[in-house]
Amino acid sequence: MKKMIWVTSVFAAFAAFGGVLDNAWIQGTTDKNPLGYKPGEPMVFTLAPQDLDGELPAGEFFLDWSRTGDDGVVASGKVPFTKAPFVYTTKLEKPGFVRIRATVVDKNGKRYVKTFTGDATTPEGKAAMNRFERTNKSVFFDGGAGADIDTLKSHPEPADFDAFWAKQYARLDRVPIKAELKEVPCNNKNARIYAVRIDCAGLRPVTGYLSVPAAVDAGKTFPARLETHGYSGDSCKHETPSGARDNEIVLNINAHGLKLVEFGATEADTKALRWETRSHDMSYAFDPQQNADPEVAYFNGMVLRVKRALQYLKTVKGWNGRDLLASGGSQGGLQTIWAAGCGEGVTCAESGITWCCDMYTSGKLRKDPAQKLAGDGWYIAWTDALGYYDAANFAKRIPKSCFTLITRAGLGDYCCPPTGLAKMWNNMSCPKKILWVQGSQHGYVPPKAYDGRDFTREAPAK
Repeated sequence: MKKMIWVTSVFAAFAAFGGVLDNAWIQGTTDKNPLGYKPGEPMVFTLAPQDLDGELPAGEFFLDWSRTGDDGVVASGKVPFTKAPFVYTTKLEKPGFVRIRATVVDKNGKRYVKTFTGDATTPEGKAAMNRFERTNKSVFFDGGAGADIDTLKSHPEPADFDAFWAKQYARLDRVPIKAELKEVPCNNKNARIYAVRIDCAGLRPVTGYLSVPAAVDAGKTFPARLETHGYSGDSCKHETPSGARDNEIVLNINAHGLKLVEFGATEADTKALRWETRSHDMSYAFDPQQNADPEVAYFNGMVLRVKRALQYLKTVKGWNGRDLLASGGSQGGLQTIWAAGCGEGVTCAESGITWCCDMYTSGKLRKDPAQKLAGDGWYIAWTDALGYYDAANFAKRIPKSCFTLITRAGLGDYCCPPTGLAKMWNNMSCPKKILWVQGSQHGYVPPKAYDGRDFTREAPAK
């Protein structure tokens, strides 16, 4: 009985401590616009706990913090986690970004993990719990600041960049634009959805789903939009949509040209494609041997499918002949930059958390432990051939007729490091706009907007 009472008491104490932090997060700010520092200028970070549910027990929780950056300087420490903000000052002696990470840990150094506190007995509660399970359950901050970021330059591009792509696009020109469509049910009576397969150069066709407003039948015309997907690893799936917009023509394509169920795909086809996309037992696009040759790099077929998808969109009945848009996030953001720069007349590109900007720095320097650069390690190992696919290089080819919006750039996103985003931005001569978000990782944005979180920059064509 005494043992049971002791265990119960310990559990109650832990629950009391844990409950204080189950809705908590850390708000990070700097003493000025985080994009406006000069080399050598002090950068003052203030990390303030938010939404604590009660008093923090003394000596139970700590803030484990680290400082890394583009200068190779590393610092770290641990301080008591209280209601008082943690203030840290650093600087960069060269153009680039600094990264500050801080995570709440217990007195044994173990990362605190939130528990779901809602009511999971209702459908809404279950949905909320499912969303919670997909989130980062730590109490943390991950952000940074930059110095002289407008002077950052990307790695030199291949000397024959344009000649290489002229040769690849000529391959596409030899394949007629031919599509097969199969209508699927749509829950919007004012639109129609089709599974589509479009012939393309390379190993696989363009596949995806095309939605068309029903008003096209009455002679109305609409903007056309290409939507692209994020990195899928080995999942290789494209679910049939049930709904569609009725104010745009939309072609949503997958990255692989996979066979759709409407065209007879089975689970065996999906499993086979998973193996087909891999190279030397690496997930697609990551094999340095395959990437040594720019004509067989996995990205080659992806670029051609993006270009062919745009070519096809311009043939769809009901396009207004004027507005051609492209949008996507992460790998989809990379494909969006390809779309804008591949010469098909895209008028608006909306690229979020853009992957593969300045691949040399990420894939060579950040992967080298001796450099001690900020990073998360999830980078494609550099080969010279990857310069043909770098978003920063395609960004130079975006015409002045295309407005380009970077919908989110996280100052704590080291899947797509802010240095690379800044270099891509600097390479653009088109009209452009970017939203930098303090405390944002690749898949995380602080749960509440606050003064000092969002910073928008705009520039006209140059």
